[in-house]
Amino acid sequence: MKAPPPEIIEMDVEKLQVLRQRAADEAFEKEDYPTILQVLESYFYVTNLIDQKSTTLARLRKLLFGASTEKTSEVVGRAEETPAVNAAADPSGEPGGEPNSEPGDNSPPAEAPRSAREKKPGHGRNGAKKYSGADRVQVPHSTLQPGDDCPACGEGTAYEMMEPGLLVRLVGRPPVGATIYELQKLRCHLCGQVFTAKAPAEAGPAKYAATAASMIALLKYGTGMPFNRSAGLQKNLGVPLPASTQWDVVSAAAPSSMPAYQELIRQAAQGEVVYNDDTTVKILEMMGKRAKDRVPLEPDPDEDQPPGSPERTGLFTSAVVATTAGRQIALFFSGRKHAGENLTDVLRKRADELLAPIQMSDALSRNRPREFQTIVANCLAHGRRNFVDVNERFPAACRYVLEALEEVYRIEAVAKERKLSPEERLAYHQAHSGPVMEDLRVWLKQQLEERLVEPNSGLGAAINYLRKHWDGLTLFLQKAGAPLDNNICERALKKAILHRKNAYFYKTPNGAAVGDMYMSLIYTCELCGANPFDYLTALQQHADEVATDPAAWMPWNYRAAVAPETAAVLA
Repeated sequence: MKAPPPEIIEMDVEKLQVLRQRAADEAFEKEDYPTILQVLESYFYVTNLIDQKSTTLARLRKLLFGASTEKTSEVVGRAEETPAVNAAADPSGEPGGEPNSEPGDNSPPAEAPRSAREKKPGHGRNGAKKYSGADRVQVPHSTLQPGDDCPACGEGTAYEMMEPGLLVRLVGRPPVGATIYELQKLRCHLCGQVFTAKAPAEAGPAKYAATAASMIALLKYGTGMPFNRSAGLQKNLGVPLPASTQWDVVSAAAPSSMPAYQELIRQAAQGEVVYNDDTTVKILEMMGKRAKDRVPLEPDPDEDQPPGSPERTGLFTSAVVATTAGRQIALFFSGRKHAGENLTDVLRKRADELLAPIQMSDALSRNRPREFQTIVANCLAHGRRNFVDVNERFPAACRYVLEALEEVYRIEAVAKERKLSPEERLAYHQAHSGPVMEDLRVWLKQQLEERLVEPNSGLGAAINYLRKHWDGLTLFLQKAGAPLDNNICERALKKAILHRKNAYFYKTPNGAAVGDMYMSLIYTCELCGANPFDYLTALQQHADEVATDPAAWMPWNYRAAVAPETAAVLA
């Protein structure tokens, strides 16, 4: 199995100069060694690509600096008239034109491209309704009450309007605040007995409230803010909260949320569509010398290179996103296992009577679950990206492919906008995207069979990728509910990538498991439109009920299970 490329780290001039000065002073710190190793790995990887001539300048530039956009209009530009690459593939010379509706076709006609629509007017600011987490204070009029005479005309009667006037004020607070209760103490001057005032009920029994654990977890695993950075911010704001204490708080609160996380996995296993992919992760205890001192994991007999074998040295964070009952559930798993192996673990919880789910991923074999049958769909965005990479060398051919795929995505946007059912969406794509993809299939075949393209060139490789995985790439034309791409999973992985770029690593597998749990709960809340801070707090405050019936404590239904008095606080 081909080893994945190393992570290309971002090092600005200032960081390099600091590292260089430490080298000159022979004052390296322990934390510098992972950085030095990454710099060397990145250098050797890029140098090897250049030596083997296995990369283009565009790909190398994107690898080092990232891509600002891959929109078709930015990649190929816009022309008044798009020339046909060849007449056989596109007799009309308009590969990106409107799909035609045949007589008697009941599917809705295609609309103008999204870019041509007028933008909705607005000032860009958030209205008061957007502040769902704000405290609300009712302010009565200082001189008037409902039923009083009008002070202006003296004849009418003032009545209370249905909608109050709204005034939004934003205040700054420490992420984790603190309250000091000064309990009065009295002492008898004769016997010396001390009498201390009783703490108010709002003080609570614990030093760290449930809301403290929720905020720390949200900052760390929801926004990628490292414990050390949070500690510095808290110290500057006069509420010190050391990094080690933050870990103690979130790890102590983790068991109360674990039943909900396990229920999320169970419900995700019943999904109609599952998306999966992975990215690299660093877990120090499983790297280098530390890994040699650990007992290997129990090998998987069905895996050529099982997670615990010496050959398996990679570390990955897999994302599995499942759609079920109109909801989306996001799961994260970090360790030696690939995305396909983690998906296998999830599908083991799937009900036997259910049909095989649609599985969307890129075409890598390691993304496939070996023990379970799935209906494989491949990511159209991955196939498209191959043409984006070689557009500078083959502009005419790439324009044809990219604009054809742009038309398919435009049709998908119309289907979403009209909220078509899976069956209606399938019929709509078959009527409008079907001809576009068939023309593209004929064109791809013609390029290679007529030797119009060198098979070993970058364009040839991009064409071969589409042809090899055509069935998976066009499943949306064959199966109701099949997606076009794996973008929803790649967006989920941005959570793990953000954490990796800011916090760099997990120290132990247990730390990674805690992070995976919180990240799964937080991102599922975001997908469902729930407030992750309130949700994590509710799981802690009702730990016994969550353990008894976790299905009633999902991000989309937990408020119905919250006690009325607590619901008023969280509302």
